[in-house]
Amino acid sequence: MDASLTGITREQLLQLEKETLIDLLLVALARIEELEQQVAQQNERLHKLEDSLAKNSQNSGKPPSSDGLKKPKTRSLRRASGRRAGGQKGHKGHTLEMVAEPHYQEVVTVTTCPHCAHDLSQAATIGHEKRQLFDLPPIEIEVTEYQAEIKQCPHCQQQAKATFPETITAPVQYGPRLKAHAVYFNQYQLIPWARTCEAFGDLYNHQPAEAFLQAALQDCDEQIKPTLETIKASLQVEKVAHFDETGLRVLGKLHWLHVASTARLTYYDVQAKRGQIGMRAMGILPQFKGRAIHDHYKSYFQFRNCLHGLCNAHHLRELQFITDQYQQPWATQMSELLLDIKAAVAQAPATHHSLSPYQCRQFSDTYDEILVTGLAANPMPEKPPKRGRPKQTPPKNLLDRLQKYKLQVLAFMYDFRVPFTNNLAERDVRMVKVKQKISGSFRTLKGAKIFCTIRSYISTARKQGINVLDALENAFSGNPFLPSVYQGPT
Repeated sequence: MDASLTGITREQLLQLEKETLIDLLLVALARIEELEQQVAQQNERLHKLEDSLAKNSQNSGKPPSSDGLKKPKTRSLRRASGRRAGGQKGHKGHTLEMVAEPHYQEVVTVTTCPHCAHDLSQAATIGHEKRQLFDLPPIEIEVTEYQAEIKQCPHCQQQAKATFPETITAPVQYGPRLKAHAVYFNQYQLIPWARTCEAFGDLYNHQPAEAFLQAALQDCDEQIKPTLETIKASLQVEKVAHFDETGLRVLGKLHWLHVASTARLTYYDVQAKRGQIGMRAMGILPQFKGRAIHDHYKSYFQFRNCLHGLCNAHHLRELQFITDQYQQPWATQMSELLLDIKAAVAQAPATHHSLSPYQCRQFSDTYDEILVTGLAANPMPEKPPKRGRPKQTPPKNLLDRLQKYKLQVLAFMYDFRVPFTNNLAERDVRMVKVKQKISGSFRTLKGAKIFCTIRSYISTARKQGINVLDALENAFSGNPFLPSVYQGPT
């Protein structure tokens, strides 16, 4: 159209077209920026999904049961020791050997010569070849009847009756050994209630009601309270103790099992809360002044009355994940360094309590150099969000933790009492998870508490070399074992 016919000059028309083009360009740029943000968000979500799919029990804290049917190839995070498989030198064997005095002897006679068929019934015996059979005798429940004498006093003509033993309180009752076996099957071997009673029927030809087992558990819980108090008090003054927590189903709801343990003590407790509230309710960490070994759950660091040490098995798994998923060399270097320090600690003289200052300085400097390399490969985002903390990648999160808690990560090289991992607490937790897999859930909180109490007693007995059945029988007899309280370094 001719500009002169519309009353608009050519210059005005060009200016209008230019403004329109600019507006369209601004709209396009805004749309491009919006699409870039969507792509960034989708990429971030994709990375999270890929990271989640790539995690398994070999490179994260996920349990092996979560691996499903596609089990990952087993990769040990330990280094080869160079030793052959099997028992090592000095290992005490468990070969079945003959005993000097068997309970019974049975002579097997020879009446005919296998070579010439001559009669040997009257021939003299010149020796014996011995073989021994180890087996169980038939087991049955023994019933002991207590008869309290009743006499008439010739002086006052009143009747006098003998007093029954303190443990004999009812006309008919079960004894401490039978109760100990019931608790042993149910609480230690994790056999459910009904099957425990069935086992009694098969083993002892006497099947009690489930109410018997319930009463035995409650009685045991009451009898071992002095032991639990001693375990708790002893843990509070230990120099190094392990702590962990895991989910536990009670009444169909998620509760939390807390454990505190050493090589000779175990204490379990179940709480509705996982974090600081549950830890305080357990009653050990608030009074603990030693070094607490744990994973990087932040609630533990709220207890400033003690020192802390981090589990390096967790770090090795996370570093393996970063190596697999992000192919960042610093993660492999850090794994190798931690294992080098672990090897140096293992090779140190038995009289030493830490690595030499020179070794500590060398390892510490290498640790810092690896962190610098890792941080350079994982810089902070160029555009931090307007509100809140910027989102970070798993490698950056781990680098920040290793940098912030360096002393807690390397505590094991400065103090040989500090272990490299928190595996002790995780082993103590493992069988409780097996209990949940077998039974599904505790039907009452009281039942869960009783399980924790009895399991604490049994685990501590095992750690101190005490036969579990003997410990349980002594508890029912009113004499539970008491672990020695920590007396400090010698």
